[in-house]
Amino acid sequence: MDLMNLPIFSALGEKMRWHQTRQGLLAENVANAETPGYRGRDLKVFDVEAQSSGVSRTGVSTAVTQPRHIPVNAGGASAFGAQRINSFEITPSGNGVTLEDEMMKVTTNQMDYQAATTLYQKSVRILRTALGRQA
Repeated sequence: MDLMNLPIFSALGEKMRWHQTRQGLLAENVANAETPGYRGRDLKVFDVEAQSSGVSRTGVSTAVTQPRHIPVNAGGASAFGAQRINSFEITPSGNGVTLEDEMMKVTTNQMDYQAATTLYQKSVRILRTALGRQA
């Protein structure tokens, strides 16, 4: 059995990919904070059980249908269930992104990602110690 295929590593790896994808969506929200008519997006809450049960993830691609459209690279956002944010504050131009809220989400996402990477590193260290290899 490959030690890196243990459930702890696959769950932490999937969690880190979820945080990376979420960071991209939050960055898009911040970048479009003043774009008229833009509504922010966020991911569904990460569910370890759904990810480990083998739920299939299908990708959805976007297409530019008019020359003035900006192509969007979601980077796997659809795989994690990207959804529009229900915002209570909508500007007269129709923008539904609150910059302060998005920056708080970015900070929280970054801290959670760092926690997941720390757990991953410590788990690897524990395994190496158990195998008699110090690194």
